Amino acid sequence: MVADSESIRILVVDDHFVVRMGVCASLNVEPDMKVVAEAGNSAEALAAYRQHHPTLVLMDVRLPGVSGIETTSVILNEFPDARILMLSTHSGEEEVYRSLQTGAVGYILKSAMREHLLAAIRMVSKGERYLDPSLASVLVARLSHRSLTARELEVLRMVARGLSNKEIAAALNIAEITVKQHVSHVLEKLDVKDRTQAATEAMKRGIISS
Repeated sequence: MVADSESIRILVVDDHFVVRMGVCASLNVEPDMKVVAEAGNSAEALAAYRQHHPTLVLMDVRLPGVSGIETTSVILNEFPDARILMLSTHSGEEEVYRSLQTGAVGYILKSAMREHLLAAIRMVSKGERYLDPSLASVLVARLSHRSLTARELEVLRMVARGLSNKEIAAALNIAEITVKQHVSHVLEKLDVKDRTQAATEAMKRGIISS
């Protein structure tokens, strides 16, 4: 048995109770791992980190309200040495890219084999980085794409909701011709021909969520 002081102390963050229970049960049978806390949203995650100071955090990318990526940023802002491993069902290039850019030291899919998850946890707990092998090409693809500006992303989300240029202009309090320019830039950067394709491609890449 590994002493508690030497165990990898883990905070599991996922908004689905059943998923958390499964992950916790799977990790707690390992002699060198111990789940010290769990959380279902960003606020709970930060509170749990402050209380338990875990060795690492298993963080779901998509949480209700404040996302897992944003939560990662919040935790790292307060605890720069925090080690955060993203655990997600989503393999969109933007989510992988933004997670690593934000400061997560690893990204693994929930579909990964259990031994791969355990290996990732052990690597990250030692300060090493881990990227799910299936995501290497995804990350390379993202690096070849141009990033959207904050305003373009805002416009894209509204396009995906089916809003017209006039409606978007009213919502953002900008000129309709300005919206048209933003939409044009979005289509160009996503390499698509119309608004429907833009929304579909953006969800595929993980730039926006459905």
